[in-house]
Amino acid sequence: QPELGKPMRNCYSLPGPDFTYGIYMHKRDGGVPEAIGHWDSVKAKPRKRVMPRDFVAMGRAAVDEGCSTAREFALYYKYTDIRCKDKGILRYGGKAPPGMTFGRPPRPSTPFFDLIQHRYKELWMEEQRARTVVQHMVKKKIGEVRENRTTFLRTHPLPVKEESFWHPRRFEKVRAPHNPSPDQRQ
Repeated sequence: QPELGKPMRNCYSLPGPDFTYGIYMHKRDGGVPEAIGHWDSVKAKPRKRVMPRDFVAMGRAAVDEGCSTAREFALYYKYTDIRCKDKGILRYGGKAPPGMTFGRPPRPSTPFFDLIQHRYKELWMEEQRARTVVQHMVKKKIGEVRENRTTFLRTHPLPVKEESFWHPRRFEKVRAPHNPSPDQRQ
C-alpha cells in the first residue's frame, strides 16, 4: 500500500554494489584500469571450433554411393566425416576472406534510351493486348454448353456387340421323344 500523502512507487529497487551492468567479456578481465594502462594487453587465443556433423550432406553422399540399407548407411557414416560449415565466420574477431564484400549488389541501371523512346509503355501495352485476347478466349469457352454423358453418347455411340452363335447345350431347345419328326410321320 502507498504511504499516506505520497504517490505510489512503481519502480524496482536497484541491485547491490557487486552487480555488473552489461555483458561480461572473458577476453578483457582487467576492466577499465587495464584498458587504460596497457592497450591490447590481453591477446585472444585462437580456438579451434569443432562443428557438428552434417547428417543431411552425409545422407545425400551415401545415397550417391549406392547405400540402401541401414547397415550400409551406418558404415558410411563411420568412415566418412562431413562437418557443417561455420556460418559465423565473422563473429568474435574473425577476419573476412579476401575479396568478400558485404551488402546486396546494386540494381542494374535503367537504359536511358528506352525511357526516352517509351519502350516500357509499348511492352506494357503488348502485355495488355495479349491479356485481353486470353480473357476473350476464356469467356468464349465459358459460353459453350458443357457436354454431359447423354450428349456424349449421342455423338459417340457405343460399338454394337457382335452376337455369338454358340450357346450352351442346356439352353438349347431339346425335342421331346414322343413328338415324331415330320419324316417319321409318313
